[in-house]
Amino acid sequence: MPLFDLPLDELHAYRSASTAPDDFDAFWTRTLTEAREHDLDARFEPVDTGLSTVRVLDVTFAGFGGHPVKGWLTLPAEADAPLPLVVQFIGYGGGRGLPHEHLLWASTGRAHFVMDTRGQGSAWGGGGGTADPEGGAPAYPGFMTRGIDAPENYYYRRVFTDAVRAVEAARSHPLTDAARTAVLGSSQGGGITLAVGGLVPDLTAVAPDVPFLCDFPRATTLTDRHPYREVGLYLRTHRGRTDDALRTLSYFDGVHFAARGSAPALFSTGLEDQTCPPSTVFAAFNAWSHTDKSIEVYDFNDHEGGGPFQEAAQLRWMRSRL
Repeated sequence: MPLFDLPLDELHAYRSASTAPDDFDAFWTRTLTEAREHDLDARFEPVDTGLSTVRVLDVTFAGFGGHPVKGWLTLPAEADAPLPLVVQFIGYGGGRGLPHEHLLWASTGRAHFVMDTRGQGSAWGGGGGTADPEGGAPAYPGFMTRGIDAPENYYYRRVFTDAVRAVEAARSHPLTDAARTAVLGSSQGGGITLAVGGLVPDLTAVAPDVPFLCDFPRATTLTDRHPYREVGLYLRTHRGRTDDALRTLSYFDGVHFAARGSAPALFSTGLEDQTCPPSTVFAAFNAWSHTDKSIEVYDFNDHEGGGPFQEAAQLRWMRSRL
């Protein structure tokens, strides 16, 4: 696919037309306060993986509604003092998978926590094991329209809350250093990363890679690829509900979380990315409020973006920050 979005010079200047609801901060303060009424109850169980250079712990903690959420905590085998912590979120349809799928960040001498995504983990990778006990309103197959009737019911309210609690759970382990915490993820994981970057005020670094869940008004009308297309297909049947749907989505737009970001950030985008169009990524990047920010641009790449080259860029970038 040739370039289909704005030219690069216009991307650097692009600003989203999406506006944050007046009660955006109050909504998220209330949501997280309600979640914290449940004991975090973070449990770490050793796993025999056959790996010799790392130790892996099977983690369960209380996310949104006190619901149990799974994760893996991977530590260098000889760790005996608190380590810098990298918390990772997973792409659309995937789950936490198997422990040996996540060896990169522990191999750098850091602690690594990967969060399972509730209700997902059945589309690719090694699967997942976290249910989503809530959500029953009419929805298009997928996750983008589950609970889209109201922000209180929306699927990503639960996921983003889980993600904040995942940071708290990972930080509660004695071998992680809460004062040195980075969050990262690709695609949906990048969108979750932006949400956490806007909701957790004391992070050290934030690295959203080709992030999803950004600039909904543009994304849902620019691309016909899933998952954004799920919204249009829902509205094709539920005629006249566009304003209601966009109002709900405005509480979960990465652009508005980016405006509240308080840590250095490294973004990435592919200029041929039709899944997460580059203008939607630049909308979040340009809104990111911390002055220490940069974006890697991959001219001829689709949603794979930089792939291993972006991982290498993150490794270099993290050296001076975590």
